[in-house]
Amino acid sequence: MKTIHYSLQDGIATLLFDEPNSAVNTMCQQWKDDLTAVVQQVLADRAQLKGVVLASAKSTFFAGADLKGTMRLQASDAPQVFKDIEQVKKNFRTLETLGIPVVTCLNGTALGGGWELALVGHYRIAVDSPKIQLGLPEITLGLIPGASGITKMTRLLGLMGAQPYVLESKLFTPSEGHALGLVHELVADAGALRERALAFIAAHPASMQPWDDKAYKIPGGTPSNPKILAGLAVAPAMMKKKTRGLYPAPEYALNAMVEGAQVDFDTALRIESRYLAKLIVSPVAKNMINTFFFNMGAIRSGASRPKDVPRYKPGKVGILGAGMMGAGIAYAQASRGIATVLKDVSLEKAEHGKAYSARLTQPKVEKGRMLPMAQEALLGRIQTTDQASDLKGCDLIIEAVFENRALKAQVTQEAEPQLAVGGFFASNTSTLPISGLAQASTKPSKFVGIHFFSPVDKMKLVEIIRGRDTDDETVARAFDYVQSLGKIPIVVNDARGFYTSRTFGTFVMEGAAMLGEGIPAPVIENASMQAGMPVGPLAVLDETALSLSVHVLDQTRADFQAEGKTYAATPGELLVERMVKELKRPGRAAGGGFYDYPAGQKKVLWSQLKPLFEKSVAWDLQEIKDRLLYRQAVETARCLQENVLTTVHDGNIGSIFGIGFPAWTGGALQFIYGQGIEAFAARCAALAQRHGAGFALTPEVLATLKKHQPVY
Repeated sequence: MKTIHYSLQDGIATLLFDEPNSAVNTMCQQWKDDLTAVVQQVLADRAQLKGVVLASAKSTFFAGADLKGTMRLQASDAPQVFKDIEQVKKNFRTLETLGIPVVTCLNGTALGGGWELALVGHYRIAVDSPKIQLGLPEITLGLIPGASGITKMTRLLGLMGAQPYVLESKLFTPSEGHALGLVHELVADAGALRERALAFIAAHPASMQPWDDKAYKIPGGTPSNPKILAGLAVAPAMMKKKTRGLYPAPEYALNAMVEGAQVDFDTALRIESRYLAKLIVSPVAKNMINTFFFNMGAIRSGASRPKDVPRYKPGKVGILGAGMMGAGIAYAQASRGIATVLKDVSLEKAEHGKAYSARLTQPKVEKGRMLPMAQEALLGRIQTTDQASDLKGCDLIIEAVFENRALKAQVTQEAEPQLAVGGFFASNTSTLPISGLAQASTKPSKFVGIHFFSPVDKMKLVEIIRGRDTDDETVARAFDYVQSLGKIPIVVNDARGFYTSRTFGTFVMEGAAMLGEGIPAPVIENASMQAGMPVGPLAVLDETALSLSVHVLDQTRADFQAEGKTYAATPGELLVERMVKELKRPGRAAGGGFYDYPAGQKKVLWSQLKPLFEKSVAWDLQEIKDRLLYRQAVETARCLQENVLTTVHDGNIGSIFGIGFPAWTGGALQFIYGQGIEAFAARCAALAQRHGAGFALTPEVLATLKKHQPVY
C-alpha cells in the first residue's frame, strides 16, 4: 500500500496515512484502493486485535478529497462516483463496527473528507492548538460532505445543531470541538496522542458509534418533532432567498440532513452518496472548486508576487485623507497591530476619521467579543495629525484623497520626503492611471497603486497596480502589506480603470444602457440579482454616486483630448450624464439618483424613470441576465489579452471579491471556461449583433483565452 502504512503490535493495528510526494493526505484514487486493502487486512487480523489507531505522518491529519481528480470528472462519471463513495463508506463502516475501539489521533488540521475520516473513530483525540482547523468546508466549494459527514454530524449534533457546521461550513478548533462533544480529549502536543489512544483502548475493550446503540436518539428529535418541524418548514424558503436557486449544494445538503434523519443510518448514507454523485459532476461545483480552492490557493501562496524579494511588513504607515476610505484603511491597519498616522487638512477631520475605528469596535466591546483594553490599544495605534512632519519615518504612505490629479500630486510631493529610508508610496485611486500619478514622485520605481474597496473593513479584496516604472521590490512589499491586513491581493498592470473599476464600469453602464433602450428599471434590477449579482446596476450607480461616474467621464474626455483624440461615450455613460447634468439626480449621497430614499423607509425607484425612459419594447429576461454577465466577462478577457491581467486566478478572484461577479460562475474567466470558449464566443457574437461592439471578441482575445485555459 502506497498511501497507508499498516502495522500490528501488541494487538494494536495502526493505520498511518502518508501519501507520497504530497504535502498533505488526500482521498486520491490510490488512497481509496489502499483503504479497501488495509480494511481487508484488519479483518484478517481481527481475532488478535484489541484496537485500531488512525494517525497521520504529515504535519496535518488529512486534507480531504482529491480536487484535481474532481475537476476532471464528466457528467457521465456520476454512477462511478456513487460506487466509489459507497465503497469508502463501506470501509468506514467496517472499521467502526468491528466491536473494538477505534481512536483517531488528530495531530493537525482535518477538513472535509479529512474530518469525515476522523469521525470513523469512536474516540477522537486532538492537539489543543488554535491553529488547527476541523470541520466541513465543502459547501464553500460547491460540494457537500458526502463521505458520511452530513449523516454523522446530524446524528451527533441534531438537525438544528449541525446546520452551521454543514450548511454554513463553520469550522472549529480542537477546543471548540471538545466543547461540542466532537473531540473527546485534548493533549498538549502530538507526542502525547498515541499514549492517550492506547489508554482509551485499554479502558474500553468494546466500543461502538452512538448511532449503533439501540437506545440512540437524534439530539433534539427527528423532523416529526413539532419544534424541529417548525424550523424546517421555513428553511427551504430562507435558503432560496439567500442562494436565489443558483447554488445547489446547500439545498442538497439540507435535503440529505432531513431525509437521512427519517431513516436508518446506512440508508441515510446512501441518500447522502446520491446527492454527492449528482452534485460533484455539476458545472457549479467545478467552477467553485477551481476558484475558491485552486485560484485562492495560488493567491495565498504568492503566485502573483515577484519572486526573490524578502517578505516584508511595515512598522509604521501614513495615510493621507481621513475620509471614508482613509478611515477604513486606518482601522484595517490598527486592528492588525500596525502603527498608523492618519493625516488630514485639519486635526478635527483626522479625529473624525479615527472615530470611525471607535464606532466599529464599540459593538464588539458591548457584546463581549472585544475587551475595552484591546479597543484602547487599537485606537492608540492611530495617531491623528494635520502636519506632514508627523509622517516622518513611515515605511509606507498611502494617499486616499479625492480623485483629482492635481490634489493627489500636491499631497504626494508634500508627504513623500517624510518616508523612511527604503520606504515606498502608494495611491488608493480607483481609476486614475498609476503611471501618470507617479510623475509627481521623485522615485516612480517606489510608487504603486494599492486600491482598497469600500467599505474597507468588510471588503476582502485589494487591487495592487504596477505602474510603468514600479519595481519588483515595491510590488512584492505591497503584496505582503495587503496580506498582513488579512486581505486578498491581486496584482494588475496599469491602465485606465485598472481591472476591477474598468470591468465594473461595463456592468453598471450596460444596466444604464438598457434603461435608455426602454427596458423597465425593475426588470433590469431584478434580472441582475437573479443572475447572482449582489445588487442591481442602477442601485450600485446610486451608491457610488452618478456624479462620480460623470467626473470620471469628464476626466477621460480631457485625457483623450490631451492626446489629440476624441472619446466616444457609451449609451450608458450618456444616460448617466443626463441624469446628473439635466435631471439633477447625482446619487444617494446627494439626495437621490435612480432611487429615492424616503427617511426611515426602504429605497424606491424614482417615479420619473417610467415616464422618462420606459418604452413599449420587447425584452427577454435571459438576454438581460446574459448582457450583464457576458459584458463583464468580455471585458475581463480583454484585460487578459491586453496584459492588464497577467493571470487567470487574479481575474477570477478579483471579479468575485471586487465587483461581486456571481460566485456560482467561479469568476469572470471561469464563467467562460466553464461553458467552453466556443460556446461563449457564439453567444457573444449573437449579443454583439444585437447590442453592439461591447460584446465582440477579437481573434487575439480568443487566442489569449485558449492560451490561459486551465488544465487539471
